Amino acid sequence: MSNFQIAYYKSPIGTIKIAAVDDLIYSVDFTDEVDDVTYTSHEIQNCVFQLDEYFVGKRRNFSINYVFDKGTDFQKRVWNEMMKIPFGKVVSYEDIAVSIGHAKAFRAVGSAVGKNPMAIIIPCHRVVRSDGKAGNYSSGQWRKLWLLNHEGIKIGA
Repeated sequence: MSNFQIAYYKSPIGTIKIAAVDDLIYSVDFTDEVDDVTYTSHEIQNCVFQLDEYFVGKRRNFSINYVFDKGTDFQKRVWNEMMKIPFGKVVSYEDIAVSIGHAKAFRAVGSAVGKNPMAIIIPCHRVVRSDGKAGNYSSGQWRKLWLLNHEGIKIGA
């Protein structure tokens, strides 16, 4: 039987809900829920540790064990492509569409980016509009701008 765990991490920009099954993270997302939970799973502890390092400026890349428990093949291709975006850099929705071989599918890429199941870990905040503006962020544009600023990227809303 699988071991499901949920933990809540208090970040500088709000509470993050981390969900895991066995030792695989399957969701990292901002939430309004707040609960005191002991981080019992090794992988949840690892995820919390890495988020701590990211928020204090000591980590640029994440290495957690995760699984996509949902999403279409197209969405998974977009999410995997976002993992390649380096810390402190941005790419456009169109750039992602081109890199996965669907040059005209930038709107579908935008939809997939918005359904990213692992905020920050899969850096959807590094995907911006073609005109260089931030664009939307499912957890609030102010968080996207904060994350980009945290990574040294100055960009307009």
